[in-house]
Amino acid sequence: MAAKTKSCCETRTEGRPSRSSSVNTEELAKLAWAIAHPARVKILSILLRRSTCVCGELVDAMPLAQSTVSQHLKILKESGLVQGEIDGPKVCYCVNPGMLSRLKELVAAL
Repeated sequence: MAAKTKSCCETRTEGRPSRSSSVNTEELAKLAWAIAHPARVKILSILLRRSTCVCGELVDAMPLAQSTVSQHLKILKESGLVQGEIDGPKVCYCVNPGMLSRLKELVAAL
């Protein structure tokens, strides 16, 4: 009689505790949606490379209209991944490191 082999799913989860209960699916979905567009990923990438807040340079660094960049920034701000601070007539943006860490935790917990 041939020995039954384990499926790949059984092998991958064997001996590991289930972490699905520790994942806040609503929070993860909200943050994942915020980075689900290449332009928003690019904005985060630009912001992460800077040690200071970024103001008008975002539009110059993107092949998009100012209104489109603003819409993507709005989505990133609503998710909490990006913060904006008013500096005179401009808004300067930076990554919220706490929320970025939370996104990493949620993805790691999958």
